[in-house]
Amino acid sequence: MKVVIAGGHGKIALRLTRLLAERGDTVVGIVRNPDHADDVEKAGADASVLDLESVSADEVAPVLEGANAVVFAAGAGPGSGAARKDSVDRGASVLLADAAEQAGIRRFLQVSAIGLDRADDPDVDETFAAYLRAKAAADQDVMARDGLDWTILRPGLLTDDPGTGKVELAEQVGGGVVTRDDVASVLVALLDHPDTSGRVYELVNGETAIEAALSA
Repeated sequence: MKVVIAGGHGKIALRLTRLLAERGDTVVGIVRNPDHADDVEKAGADASVLDLESVSADEVAPVLEGANAVVFAAGAGPGSGAARKDSVDRGASVLLADAAEQAGIRRFLQVSAIGLDRADDPDVDETFAAYLRAKAAADQDVMARDGLDWTILRPGLLTDDPGTGKVELAEQVGGGVVTRDDVASVLVALLDHPDTSGRVYELVNGETAIEAALSA
């Protein structure tokens, strides 16, 4: 399998790269900063330096050619303002989806977030609300596309604790925490299960093994 990951230097993306590379899959990690290419390559991927905030779908599509799947795992990250939440968490997702359709790549996994309906909560600060709105808009864009076999994964609060291999995975889980290790493992399982296309899953740590959770 060949998988292209946008946001290839992110914590989840690097974990996903290692899991895929270790089992013999081909991985390409798209990164904005050329200084990050070495980390991506050490994880087992080929690095493609592209700034998804400034390039066109025509420039991204050749990087995706020949892929079996594309994963959007990019994000503006901590410390970024509302404008970059929109240009990365929404805009880069839309761009990648456009490029995937242009390249004829149907399988598209989107890493989103739980609680997107909290954007108008008065207790949510303005920047985080902008992030939630950007993620919601990106999800809506993907779900509206007939040219993609999409799956959207909405993890809970992320931690760097060691993975447990045990999760709760459903359309609604009610919130909670999940390790980045387990998010990466679930993404691998989703790639292996094309029958999850057209589904939106929330994910937190739980008591069920990942394969069993997918089967359920």
